[in-house]
Amino acid sequence: MAINTSKVAVGGVVAGIVMIAVDYGVNKFWLGARSMAEMNAYKPGSADMMMAGNNAIIYPLLDIVLGLALVWTYAAIRPRFGPGPKTAIDAAIVFWIVSCISYYGYLSSGMMSTGLWWDYAMVGFINLVIAGNVGAAIYTENTSA
Repeated sequence: MAINTSKVAVGGVVAGIVMIAVDYGVNKFWLGARSMAEMNAYKPGSADMMMAGNNAIIYPLLDIVLGLALVWTYAAIRPRFGPGPKTAIDAAIVFWIVSCISYYGYLSSGMMSTGLWWDYAMVGFINLVIAGNVGAAIYTENTSA
């Protein structure tokens, strides 16, 4: 059965919006100041550079792209694993592992402490699971043959 691309698009955008909201809340109220302090300790001014220019728009757009990829992955594995939250969590785990590997560069370079890396890893897991389940709830297969 073919993937329902219009439902992937809708579910993926909604999943991305969920991730934007969670990222905003976490960075505004919990980890943002700590993250900025650690980045600036690594290289003064680097925290400001992350949000300079188009970056304030790029990061939310990347969440939308991640949401689209997450829901597409859910749709791709759904025939084998079955529909529902467990399959959405399985898809989220794949993206969580890749993101943890990607963020390891910040840890190994000294830009981020081990504690901050773990905090972002746990938040990322929760964020991906929530967003993946929201996107999966929107996704349905094509019913026409």
